[in-house]
Amino acid sequence: MNLGEAARIAARGLRTNKLRSVLTMLGIIIGVAAVIVLVAFGNGLQRFVADAFGPLANQIQITKTQGAISGNRAARDLTDADVDALADTGRAPAVASVTPSVNGSALLQVTGDGQHRSSILGTQADHLDVANRELVVGSFFDEQQARNKAKVVVLGPNPVATLFAGQAGEALGKDVRIGRTTFRVIGVLKANGQQDDVAVMPLGTARSYLLGGGDVVDSITLRAVSTDAVPQAVQQASAILDQRHAIRDPGERDFTVTALQSLLDQSSQVLSFVTIFVAAVAGISLVVGSIGVANIMLVTVTERTREIGIRKAIGARRRAILQQFLIESMILTGVGGVLGILLGIGLSVAAGIVLPRLVTDFPAPAVSVGSVVLAFTVSLLIGLVAGGYPANRAARMRPIDALRHQ
Repeated sequence: MNLGEAARIAARGLRTNKLRSVLTMLGIIIGVAAVIVLVAFGNGLQRFVADAFGPLANQIQITKTQGAISGNRAARDLTDADVDALADTGRAPAVASVTPSVNGSALLQVTGDGQHRSSILGTQADHLDVANRELVVGSFFDEQQARNKAKVVVLGPNPVATLFAGQAGEALGKDVRIGRTTFRVIGVLKANGQQDDVAVMPLGTARSYLLGGGDVVDSITLRAVSTDAVPQAVQQASAILDQRHAIRDPGERDFTVTALQSLLDQSSQVLSFVTIFVAAVAGISLVVGSIGVANIMLVTVTERTREIGIRKAIGARRRAILQQFLIESMILTGVGGVLGILLGIGLSVAAGIVLPRLVTDFPAPAVSVGSVVLAFTVSLLIGLVAGGYPANRAARMRPIDALRHQ
């Protein structure tokens, strides 16, 4: 018996019990589809994080160490002089830009009873590029306004929601009293879900009218010339501040240098582990499906015992019997795997269309070829393993015993 003939006999046997075959394949279909869909959701989440934070991969954040450092020495403040030293391309050639900022909070008020307590951020004119943010309406302050300490402010979406009923256009050009000073709204930031409760203004303006602090800065954001240059930029910035703050032992540093790329790598790794774990949980349904396949193949062997005896009596070899039942099992799981792939891809595509409309910024699932190939390969292996014992049992039957079976 050749493979083609064995496949035809196997297919005929499955067609004879259509309902049983379909119910058996159902476990494989659900398992394969679940693996593909859940991996697609994990891939979509990873892609969403990469797209959202990828532009920040070359950023480095420098902050003052909180509390006492080694030797009970008080940490020194970061100052404008530190900013100027870091901006020296001769000493830090891997650093493309340096942006200092100061932070605080204040009460924002408009004509009437509208008021909202918000974070205050004093920074430089390149803040939008550094923070990878966009405006809904208006414009950001420019270099001249920053130098002149202009009383202008760019509001985040949360203050606009409270003070102007969420109407960004209404806020533009309006006067807002912050602390004891009146500022003119020149722009409204687009929501990003992280720093939406904020009022952004020039660094000198924030110091002069709200926060004070002299030449002290709360944080310094560096941008490396490229993502690959981040380690060199970190090393150069650390060396400059070590010299300025008289730090001899890295363990005694009174500042913290954090490369956002390392945080992104850690997040990506965590998401990968979560995706693998979820896919493994979905794979449990494939194991359950394999038990169903093994059970049905045992039933099939029992039902066709006399057939097996007749075939062996007229000369069928053990290999031919083994081959027939293995092929039947693999056809069962192979067809189930194909249907599961179609179902999984269909559900993923449908979710990518429907869910972003229901939930704002929901990451669309991304089907990967690897998950499809893996799920289908596992379904075939299930057919081979689950059908192995029943097929071997059929092949080992003695013709006389099989013919006596009732």
